[in-house]
Amino acid sequence: MSQEETGQIKNETDHQTTADEPVDAESVKTAREETAEQPQPSDAALVQAQKQAQEYLEGWQRERAEFSNYRRRVEQQLKDSYQNASLDMLKSLIPIIDDFERAMTSAPEGLADQPWLNGVMLIYRKFQKLLDDQGVTALDPAGEVFDPNRHEAVGIDDTTDIQSGHVTVTLQKGYAHGERILRPAMVRVAR
Repeated sequence: MSQEETGQIKNETDHQTTADEPVDAESVKTAREETAEQPQPSDAALVQAQKQAQEYLEGWQRERAEFSNYRRRVEQQLKDSYQNASLDMLKSLIPIIDDFERAMTSAPEGLADQPWLNGVMLIYRKFQKLLDDQGVTALDPAGEVFDPNRHEAVGIDDTTDIQSGHVTVTLQKGYAHGERILRPAMVRVAR
């Protein structure tokens, strides 16, 4: 730094007042006028700004809640779609199980020891296990009270052996997955 610059800085600091120096009234009055001339936010503008900030906050919170609800709704729809697709697939396997049962019941007695029939029975058991693992249960309601939500009545029997309103015979098994009926059982009901 040159001597000239050092002298200039010293002169500038000499002109500044310190807390120990007396301040004249004229300079204080001038400082107040300058401060008064600067624009001050009015109370109305401040209230308006606070009101607008509150509206923005409420709008943001509302949008955030709506988005959260939207996300939950989409997740539930995806879950429902997946479950419906799974149940539709399981429903499509039920006729195959019926065919296996009919094939095994119609096999002649003399063929019981045939390896191919044992293979068919093995495939049937695998299908049954698959349905069991997926939570599908067979409905064979013979002797139970007729329930139109779970059974499909295809006939009425006049009998004294079974109480009125009860299933006399199951013509075709039904299937359920939890509380949801995949196929109602076809039954005959006592009068």
